[in-house]
Amino acid sequence: MTNKIAIVLGLLIVGIFAADLFVFGWDLHIFLGKKLMVLTEYMAFWR
Repeated sequence: MTNKIAIVLGLLIVGIFAADLFVFGWDLHIFLGKKLMVLTEYMAFWR
């Protein structure tokens, strides 16, 4: 991994946390968890 890729990935992660704080009020992880649970149940249906 080059330094440029590491910096871009680091900024992306920091940006996601900043968006979570300012836009979603720290509720993004709850939203994503619920959507992942729905996806898991949907995938289990087709199994």
